[in-house]
Amino acid sequence: MKICVAGLGIIGGSLCLSLKRAGYAVDGYDRSAYPREYALNNGYIDGTVTDFSSYDVAFVALPPKATVEFIENTPFKDGAVVADICGVKKPIEAAICRKYRNFSYVGCHPMAGREVSGIEAARAYLFDNASMVITVNETTNAAALDIIRNLTREMGFGRIVECSAEIHDRKIAYTSQLAHIVSNAYVKDGDIDCCVGFTGGSFQDMTRIAGVDESMWAALYLENAANISEKITALINSLAEIRDAIDGGKKDELEEILKKGRVLFENCKKISGNDDISVKKLK
Repeated sequence: MKICVAGLGIIGGSLCLSLKRAGYAVDGYDRSAYPREYALNNGYIDGTVTDFSSYDVAFVALPPKATVEFIENTPFKDGAVVADICGVKKPIEAAICRKYRNFSYVGCHPMAGREVSGIEAARAYLFDNASMVITVNETTNAAALDIIRNLTREMGFGRIVECSAEIHDRKIAYTSQLAHIVSNAYVKDGDIDCCVGFTGGSFQDMTRIAGVDESMWAALYLENAANISEKITALINSLAEIRDAIDGGKKDELEEILKKGRVLFENCKKISGNDDISVKKLK
């Protein structure tokens, strides 16, 4: 099986490394020379891609709009599997599935990352025991889906979650994108200055992802705007409820609000209770 990865940032580079660790030969492509040369010189890839039509599987690790443009304008092998790994799925699925393709498309989103970016931040172990979300619809090819499932297992992921693109984008607006937005907003308080010595684990947890690449994340937010706006509004309402109880000195009411949050968190730890979401443990 000939495999290639287009886009050699932290995620694309980690895909290459984890696939090579699993025993596959992997070629890579990036429009910038430095990531290509770094990946080749450091053994992340076995060669650089000159013709995508010779590969059986192509992972596309690019920003949303660049992903659509790349897939639209690249000749792929008849019957190849083309899998994008963007953090939003519905806009990409809609663009790719709007007409017949000579390849099989599978939408993916590895639920792993670091607070740094670039090819130098890629790691072979980045996906170990993480979840891979795979989006499916009525046009998804069963054989292509099985290929991506098997590669996911071999790359070290611990769980596969299968759902529609719509469910993915709604869930990810809450579990990932809102968390990044909150972290970015949190560090804009004036007391961020001269706080050394006053911080502990909670501060580190809140600020770890505040410094991510604004260009990449802004593009993701705008592609999932409706879902994110809904989650921000819900968060503002919850914060206002806590603020009002504090301002009013209402201890019993404040305790009840905090208890509700604790109970909801404790009850959310089950794997899945949604018939529209399939969860498969791999280990």
